[in-house]
Amino acid sequence: MLDIEVIEDPAAAEASLDPIRTRFLRELSEPASATQLAARVGLPRQKVNYHLKALERHGLVELVEERRKGNVTERVLRATAASYLISPAALASVAPDPRRFADRFSAFWLLSLASRTVQEMGKLIAGAAVAKKKLASFAIDGEITFRSAAERAAFAEELGVAVTQLVDKYHGGGAAAVAGGARKHRLVVVLHPALKTPSTDQDSSEQAAEKDQSND
Repeated sequence: MLDIEVIEDPAAAEASLDPIRTRFLRELSEPASATQLAARVGLPRQKVNYHLKALERHGLVELVEERRKGNVTERVLRATAASYLISPAALASVAPDPRRFADRFSAFWLLSLASRTVQEMGKLIAGAAVAKKKLASFAIDGEITFRSAAERAAFAEELGVAVTQLVDKYHGGGAAAVAGGARKHRLVVVLHPALKTPSTDQDSSEQAAEKDQSND
């Protein structure tokens, strides 16, 4: 079972978005038969079987074992991954293209880069799984609070310079280097405002209310 499976096939994406099938994928993180799953979700076994066949047809669940019970063969299935992510490739004709927004300060370009990252990582993970090799990757995730827009702009400028210097230092050449055995890597650095959490909004409202009361 994969930790995350990236769905690229439009039909598979459609199948996974059905609310009942989404629940089945969650329930099948542990192997179960149609009978066991029906008891868990409170649906008729025939209906459960119908949805399981659709999920299996699109490669979202897999057969773990078959158990013989009298004259009946019970099939035990499991989800192919712990989590699923639908790739923009499933909407290939309207997927965002980073080449349309070549502006490092554009939110649309950031989104396009993220879209491309999902597509490429999905293919790389699938290829590594088939080859039974570990995929080399690296990521940094963190938060930084700026006191002003000017500070944010200065940080972005310094970060750009630092990354450019590192690229110049370690970049191993172009097509000739790749032909000689060097491996090309993709580098994406992003910066965007953090989403506000409900608790943060509530705290802000309470602080504002307290301020209003103190001004009365």
